[in-house]
Amino acid sequence: MKTLLVSLLILSSIITNAQSEYEPSEAYPFGRPNPDAPKEIKDFHPLIGICDCSSQTRNQDQTWAEPNKMTWEFKYIMNGMGVQDQTLKEDGKHSGSIRQFIADSSRWFVHYYSNTSPTPVLSSWEGNKKEDKIILYREQKAPNGTDGFYKINFYDINEDGFKWLGEWVNTNETFSFPTWKIECTKRKDTKELSDKQQIETVAKSFSTAYLKQDYEAIAQIYTKDAKIFPNNSAIISGYEAIKKRWSSSSGYTPIEHQIIPEEIVILGDTAHDYGYYQGKNKNDDGTEVSYKGKYVVVWKKTNGNWKMYLDIWNRVKE
Repeated sequence: MKTLLVSLLILSSIITNAQSEYEPSEAYPFGRPNPDAPKEIKDFHPLIGICDCSSQTRNQDQTWAEPNKMTWEFKYIMNGMGVQDQTLKEDGKHSGSIRQFIADSSRWFVHYYSNTSPTPVLSSWEGNKKEDKIILYREQKAPNGTDGFYKINFYDINEDGFKWLGEWVNTNETFSFPTWKIECTKRKDTKELSDKQQIETVAKSFSTAYLKQDYEAIAQIYTKDAKIFPNNSAIISGYEAIKKRWSSSSGYTPIEHQIIPEEIVILGDTAHDYGYYQGKNKNDDGTEVSYKGKYVVVWKKTNGNWKMYLDIWNRVKE
């Protein structure tokens, strides 16, 4: 009986290890391609890891906006059978994709998601690696109703980084209109962003969204059941109430804002940090007022993303 139990434990351990052998681990922070996956699983292999990138999109007047800094991380998931990527952008508009090569269709299928436009049905692209480029398409009409595609291009792929272009093309690709371009430089000997780095990035995103008065982006930084504790105010709970609180400010325009953590402590899927914040507002009468305050935040990791659960702050006299 004892021998049988030992044998079962060994068998269970072998099965468990086999199920996660190619998952991200301490030894392989971005996972590994599973040898049982289609050979195309290695199409994205040069991108696996973390890149520091500069992203530019079109303004409504068709000029190019100022570059937006971001990190772009690729890793193997589903025990090396698929690829997942995540972008963390300075302006707080984060996104990611799940990438699977389906052998029966002989092409990649890519499902995209973002924190600024959550949807029950994810956008999807499909395509293949063509020579030294990865090309993906999604049907999309032009503003004037012309049939066409939104085309994604990964190109100039090498060990030092890659370039990316998003463009609208007509059905025979005789016309192209680029709308988004990204240049990425690969970090050397990188590991995944630590929990501390992720929290610091989200904190910077808060400041960016606040300065843009993007209250939707601010609310997305909190958990659905979050509570905030503004100075001289009752506790405010929940997404809509928190969004309303931030959007109800009037009489001034924020022109500077910075969060300065003193300490960030990670405790599994929760964390807490405290520190100072500072900034400057421009009143409607043109005067400018600087301020400084202190804060404490309790964070929760939800679906792999750090979000604020409890947020308390108040001003300090300079």
